[in-house]
Amino acid sequence: MQGGYSFEDLKPGMTASYGRTVTEADIAAFAGVSGDFNPVHVNEEFAANTMFEGRIAHGMLTGAFISTVVGTKLPGEGCIYVSQNLRFRAPVRIGDTVTVNVEVTALDPKRRFVTLATTASVDGKPVVTGEAVMMVPVRG
Repeated sequence: MQGGYSFEDLKPGMTASYGRTVTEADIAAFAGVSGDFNPVHVNEEFAANTMFEGRIAHGMLTGAFISTVVGTKLPGEGCIYVSQNLRFRAPVRIGDTVTVNVEVTALDPKRRFVTLATTASVDGKPVVTGEAVMMVPVRG
């Protein structure tokens, strides 16, 4: 595989990461693709009067950055999501740099499943935590 690992190559403790600074364009594009135009994401006047005191990025946009890591780095190309749980711990704002880290925590050879701890952070503070289970191709 070019951009990833075969199931046989995975070991507990392996890690990968991805970083991205959230932009206005990211939020607009995500709202357009998802259809989620909640004003807390797209309307500063509305969002200023919420507990967040300003606009925040869609939580699932941050979750999508986790998909970037698992789909392109670890395990990488050819893997398929089985499940992903997410816990939203803090808001992400335009201009924040989100760093996603994933770590292999368990392997299920019978089903070719890999379990990964997933964490997205801003300035070292977790904003989204969770766990992903991926089905991974075998060599050959």
